[in-house]
Amino acid sequence: MALLDKEHLRANLDEVIWNIEEARISVSEHHIVQLVAVGKYTQIENIATLYELGQRAFGENQIQQLKERMHILEALPLQWHMIGTLQKNKINNLIDLRPTLMQSLDSIALAQELNKKLEAKNATMNCLLQINAAKEESKSGVLSEEALDIYQEIKENCQNITLKGVMTIGAHSEDTKLIQESFEATHKIYEKLEKEGATICSMGMSGDYQLAIKCGSNLVRVGSALFK
Repeated sequence: MALLDKEHLRANLDEVIWNIEEARISVSEHHIVQLVAVGKYTQIENIATLYELGQRAFGENQIQQLKERMHILEALPLQWHMIGTLQKNKINNLIDLRPTLMQSLDSIALAQELNKKLEAKNATMNCLLQINAAKEESKSGVLSEEALDIYQEIKENCQNITLKGVMTIGAHSEDTKLIQESFEATHKIYEKLEKEGATICSMGMSGDYQLAIKCGSNLVRVGSALFK
């Protein structure tokens, strides 16, 4: 976890933004994409520097790290996203942190538990339904064919959760075609959910964010490409 100087980080950020722009414009000049910088492998000083360079949204995979970083950087007006698997025993911790967006709502059981605890604290949370579009056992998320029904069920029965859209992790493969198929499957679901008010289709990480944008992603989660 190296400490990176400002010019080095500026060059990385410029490169990522340039790549996002290129991919975005190939879809449509009206297609807007949000960049969430994922800090899990980097030092907190690098996050503060990225803020100085204009980056506002940051994501963390673990509650503990999210908590520490939110606390240390609380003077900065940052948007914090929870993007890792949420264990049920950490739900109350996450509610107290009040993230901008919880991207990894990966099952109906987790939604029910989260909703129960939100109700008890008289709180609400913006969430994305995580879809395991590549059907990989190592990944969390609901299967593509169940996603629409589960989304509806959460919307109807979990009043304290505000669903904002969907999230997926691209297929873990060297085969671009497989990765593309997992993004396209998720985007198809997202298009159907737009009439339900969905506005976020979160797909793409450092290795595949340009491809994800070309498949319709409007939020990318980039870590190593920013902090290399």
